[in-house]
Amino acid sequence: MTTYTDQGSKDTRSGFGEGLLELGRNNPDVVALCADLTGSLKMNAFADEFPERFKQVGIAEANMMGIAAGLTIGGKIPFTGTFANFSTGRVYDQIRQSIAYSGKNVKICASHAGLTLGEDGATHQILEDIGLMKMLPGMTVINPCDFNQTKAATIAIAEHNGPVYLRFGRPKVANFTPADQKFEIGKALLLSEGADVSIFATGHLVWEALEAAKILNEKGISAEIINIHTIKPLDDDAVLQSVRKTRCTVSAEEHQLNGGLGDSISQLLSRNLPTPIEYVGVNDSFGESGTPAQLMEKYGLNANAIVAAAEKAISRK
Repeated sequence: MTTYTDQGSKDTRSGFGEGLLELGRNNPDVVALCADLTGSLKMNAFADEFPERFKQVGIAEANMMGIAAGLTIGGKIPFTGTFANFSTGRVYDQIRQSIAYSGKNVKICASHAGLTLGEDGATHQILEDIGLMKMLPGMTVINPCDFNQTKAATIAIAEHNGPVYLRFGRPKVANFTPADQKFEIGKALLLSEGADVSIFATGHLVWEALEAAKILNEKGISAEIINIHTIKPLDDDAVLQSVRKTRCTVSAEEHQLNGGLGDSISQLLSRNLPTPIEYVGVNDSFGESGTPAQLMEKYGLNANAIVAAAEKAISRK
């Protein structure tokens, strides 16, 4: 079993900030807009170094999306920044009509996704955003797992022509992927080979899946761990190749079960390879206030929950 080491916990939003700054230095067409949360999105360095390419629009997220759409007409590559809740639910009409419908080259960058913004509470948490965004035709949806991967993804999406939703988080989490990685949109990453169950994880749940694999290994269960950083387009070949070997699967995500990664995998398997599948995610519930660790425990988004799901999936073979 492959072993991964935490190189020092970092927040994924800082990976976005570093990636954006690097883009600013290398691509003069990259511009950035923020809805009154420059510090929270770690966009300060870009704003300080490139003030003429940074727009603070204030608490006016819908207007920000319209401005971003307009900037693409002049050849700019706009990166918008605010919390995931305000990047999707608050401005869905503007994204659908002004960005997705006409395929505008806007990069919608969303911090504080899922439950792990913790104490900000249910009104600022969002667990529906992946579903909202992946249903938009032509929208690419990316949910990286750690600081290094978020930085690499931020840089990579500037080269992609078309709208992108990039989702990341607030808390410090394990940073375990290579600093020099090349991020390939739509290409799943096999982290650890296994024979008994395929575990497909995204975002903060990737590290939890690796921790779960250690527990399962001690029980004599060989788990294959795959990092699905790109939820749309899904890497169909990687999913099917793994499940053909293991014949059962688990999906793990910090999102509602409805509309998330597990839904996409289920659709793929139902059409091509009907297989037992278990889900780790939030089951039709809003969040609440609490520390990230408390919330992940209460809502069953951790290594122990993945272990239980894997054992159940295996029992259904």
